[in-house]
Amino acid sequence: MKKLKSYYSHLRHHQTIELKWIFPLAIGSVVSLFLLFLTTLTSSNGTPLLPFYRSFSISSSVFIESKLHPIPVSTLPPPPRFAYFISGSIGDGNMLKRTLQALYHPHNRYVVHLDLESPPEERIDLQNYVSTHPVFVRFGNVKMISKANLVTYRGPTMVANTLHAAAILLREGGDWDWFINLSASDYPLVTQDDLLHTFSYLPRDLNFIDHTSNIGWKEYQRAKPIIVDPGLYMTEKTDVFWVTQRRSVPTAFKVFTGSAWMALSKPFVDYCIWGWDNLPRAVLMYYANFVSSPEGYFHTVLCNAQEFRNTTVNSDLHFITWDNPPKQHPHHLNLADMPRMVDSNAPFARKFRQDDPVLDKIDSELLFKGPGMLVPGGWCIGKRDNGSDPCSDIGSTTILRPTPGAKRLEVLISSLLSNEKFRPKQCK
Repeated sequence: MKKLKSYYSHLRHHQTIELKWIFPLAIGSVVSLFLLFLTTLTSSNGTPLLPFYRSFSISSSVFIESKLHPIPVSTLPPPPRFAYFISGSIGDGNMLKRTLQALYHPHNRYVVHLDLESPPEERIDLQNYVSTHPVFVRFGNVKMISKANLVTYRGPTMVANTLHAAAILLREGGDWDWFINLSASDYPLVTQDDLLHTFSYLPRDLNFIDHTSNIGWKEYQRAKPIIVDPGLYMTEKTDVFWVTQRRSVPTAFKVFTGSAWMALSKPFVDYCIWGWDNLPRAVLMYYANFVSSPEGYFHTVLCNAQEFRNTTVNSDLHFITWDNPPKQHPHHLNLADMPRMVDSNAPFARKFRQDDPVLDKIDSELLFKGPGMLVPGGWCIGKRDNGSDPCSDIGSTTILRPTPGAKRLEVLISSLLSNEKFRPKQCK
């Protein structure tokens, strides 16, 4: 009897344990089925009511329409940060301010520079603008290189100036993803919300740089000649001068050339500044005597570094037109170029003359900004009544409000990253 009681007691205890497990398991199953049912529900526009995940394909559209309410970044991939370097020379102070206004977003970082040829009054005026603008002061993300560098056109001092700005941006925290260099005669064709939204879906190691190893006529006119940049040792700007001797094309590395304007990943900029395997320093020494070194230095380092050579996207992200036959400088853009600028889907264009009417058209039709104002985005929560500045009231800087420019940019990026254009164009 005792054995039977013992067995019965053990059986009851075992059943009690099973019931304890079955009850929460049943409740959990019901809750899971209910949540699964909710995920199948969609709103009237076809979007999930509970977006637990969001898949992405480079060929599919991921952009919201401009008339929809801004979407908090928590429901989208986190936006990147851009580190802009905007440079100018004598007479570019006001244009540099305008370009900075058109490019500004609290999420980014900025370094501006007017070279030593600019009069002190012009540099002081820009410094005062940067240091007193209420939004710049609030976020502390705009710096000016107060100790101006002497920069010689076509000389290596342009590369040195760019590396200087990159080093400052790294010193300021380095919490950014792409370094973009522009001049005061560049101007954006999309808002920063468009750019941040689009680049949210891209690998952060991509380097957008127009490049080729087929240097053609540049071998004789740029690679073989030896020049000296007076900006390296003089206090006044003069043109480069030429050495009578010529040199052969390097054999230690392959020479690449392309556009001087680029969007470089932070890992690659780190590599250029630190140069842990010495390639960036060796190439920099070579380009110290190279004509138009900004059109070759970064390209050559990038395509000769095994770690980075497969990260290149062959584009400078610019709309640029050249006179026929080509001259030293590209064609100045005007109102007649507006349709082609828009159709290019490029996020930037150059060159523009100061206060050209086409800039006003870009402001009103593509950037939606008023004269002297910053480009509005999801962070601007003020009203537009009677010409008021919507960015006078500031909300969350992690909310983006893409415009139709985001769709244009999506088309460009999709094309650049297609199988036909992306891999075959990497460092060839």
